[in-house]
Amino acid sequence: MTDGLVSTESVIELRIENIALLFDPLDPFPTPSRDLSKTAEDFIVEWARELPRRNPIRLILHIPQSGQHDLSQLQVAFSNHFRQRARRVKGDIDELFGVGRTSLMIGLATLIACVLGGQVAVMLLGSGSAARILSEGLIILGWVANWRPLEIFLYGWWPLARRRRLFQRLAEMPVEVLTA
Repeated sequence: MTDGLVSTESVIELRIENIALLFDPLDPFPTPSRDLSKTAEDFIVEWARELPRRNPIRLILHIPQSGQHDLSQLQVAFSNHFRQRARRVKGDIDELFGVGRTSLMIGLATLIACVLGGQVAVMLLGSGSAARILSEGLIILGWVANWRPLEIFLYGWWPLARRRRLFQRLAEMPVEVLTA
């Protein structure tokens, strides 16, 4: 119980016939370092997206009782996989902000040049319609040049940050195995 609110746990359940199906068959590393299969990751991530964001997540794996399974490394494997995915998304955010900074420098330089160009047009052409159209057009061009950096810094990074937080939550989820 925190701040008077009861936090309930959200559960993702996955039924599989073989633990090996959880992992990428092309990944040569041992279980704790292996990537999850694309199908398993997509299933878990899509289910987790539908769960309340404030609730901790728990994964329950239903597997048949027959067969040999190395269950001791599953928690570590899931944590490693989703922690790595969160790091990749953090890299994507950093790259996006780098593009945003470069775009902002170009956009601001373009805006300054357009404002100055508009003032020069008014000085050279007077206060007539042609000078006003040219001046206003240059100012619009200058602001349009800032569209992309503004989009990046105001809105573009939110979905990536949300995905990163989801991967961080998934990296922390406990994994429980139930045999049938």
